[in-house]
Order: sequence, then C-alpha cells, then structure tokens
Amino acid sequence: MKNILSLIRVKHYFKNLLVFLPLIFSGRLFEQNSFLICLVIFVCFCFTSSIVYVFNDLKDIENDKQHPLKKHRPLASGKITKGQAVAIMVCLLILVMFIQIMLANFKICSLNAIYMCILVLIAYLILNVLYSLYLKNVPIFDILILSSGFLLRIWASGVVLNIPISNWLFLTVFSGSLFLGLGKRRNEMIKNKHNSRSVLKYYTQEFLDKNMYTFLAITLVFYSLWCVDVNISPLLIYSVIFIVFIFMRYTLDVEKDSYGDPIEVVFNDKILLFTIIIYILYVGGIIYA
Repeated sequence: MKNILSLIRVKHYFKNLLVFLPLIFSGRLFEQNSFLICLVIFVCFCFTSSIVYVFNDLKDIENDKQHPLKKHRPLASGKITKGQAVAIMVCLLILVMFIQIMLANFKICSLNAIYMCILVLIAYLILNVLYSLYLKNVPIFDILILSSGFLLRIWASGVVLNIPISNWLFLTVFSGSLFLGLGKRRNEMIKNKHNSRSVLKYYTQEFLDKNMYTFLAITLVFYSLWCVDVNISPLLIYSVIFIVFIFMRYTLDVEKDSYGDPIEVVFNDKILLFTIIIYILYVGGIIYA
C-alpha cells in the first residue's frame, strides 16, 4: 500500500485544495450543497492528477533510474511493475467516471455543471498527457502547462458552482504558479548532473532567475490589488504581510539545497507550513467571522 500511495503522489493532493478558493472567497464555504460539490471536484482532481503522475512515471521510467531521488520511486525501483501501474491508472479512471455518474444519479448538481466538470478534467488530462509525451521537452511550454493545471483547478469549481472568478485572483494564481514552475526548473538545472530532464539544456540559470523573481514581484502586486478590489474587509490588506513572508521564506528554501518541488519545500519547512496555516486562519476569520 505504501508503494501505491507513493506512486499516485498522495502528498501532492495538497495542490488540489485550490478548487476551494472560489468557494472560500465567495463566503459560501459552509453551504452544504456547494461544499459537497467542491469536495467531489477535489476528489476527482486528486484521482485525475494521480493518473497523470502514473502515466508520467511510466513514460520516464528509464530516465528516473538515473536520477538521485527519482530512482527510489516505485516504478523506477521496481517495487511496482508496469502492468500494476497500468491497472492502477485504469482503476482511478473508473473511480472518476463512477463519481460523475453518482453526481448525476443523486442530482447533487445540474447536468450542465457535471458536463463542465467532466470537460475541465478531460482538458487537464489531455494537457498533461501532451506534456508527458512531448511538451515537457519544449522550453516555456513546459512551464506554461504546469501553470495551466493550477488555473484549471480554480476555474473548475468557479464554473461548476457558478462563482465569478476575480480577474486579480486569476492573475495572482497564474503568476504565482509560473513563479513556482520557474523555481522548480531552476533548481533542477542546478542539480542536473544526470541529464534527467532534456528541456533543461535550453535554459540558463540567469533566464530562470530573472523570470522567477519577475513573476514573484507581480504575484505580490496582483494579490495586493485583489485584496483592495474584492471588497471583503479593510483587514484583508494586512494578509499581504503573511504572503510576503511566505514567499520570502519559500525563496530562501529554494535558494538552499532543494530540488524546488513546491510540496516538498512546504512540508520540509515547518515555519513556512505554520505561516501558511496562520494565513488561512486569518483570511478565513475575516471572511466568516
């Protein structure tokens, strides 16, 4: 079971919590039906992202064997066979389809909402399959595809629940995800002693550094503008202090001995994780108190 959980990247389900952003910021988190729908979208994204992770590991199994960290992954280390991995992918796909059918049968939401959810999941799956097959080897496109996954998460719940997405929030998530993607590529290149990712030959550290910190700056600007524009509470602007600290702490970790994976960075830095929790409580308190 441990190897299966490692294969499907359960720890990375943390990213899928983005689907709750539109619901939280709209003040509808405690609406039972809306929360249930959002929870279903979260679960579907978790299973769909796991399909992508397994597919990518199957595609990169030989390269992963040469990587100092990835060689310990279940497929690269031989703890799980290719046949077992394919079976896991099929089971996850069936689960996603079953969940959508249950949504329709119990009439938790409208058929149009279910269709939109399915379309977003298909778009996410297609983009990431194309990424695994080819686009991850194309400079710039590889980072944009990674960023699109974050946008699709918030767009999915916004469309299904009929919640308008603030332009400033959209830009914040977009630029923030580009910052994370560039940081990941930056550290992969620094540690790329085994040439495990071919796209890195097209990048230079100077290019990645400049663009990474450019998107960090505009992310802070976009978030600040969202705090002013969203008209929730005058106290919301003070959450910028938390965001600045979070990003400064994150970049400090990235500049150190790290491969730049956002989830690993967050969970390996207890101060960073604690600050994120405090930020969530602060913003949640402002919206719902």
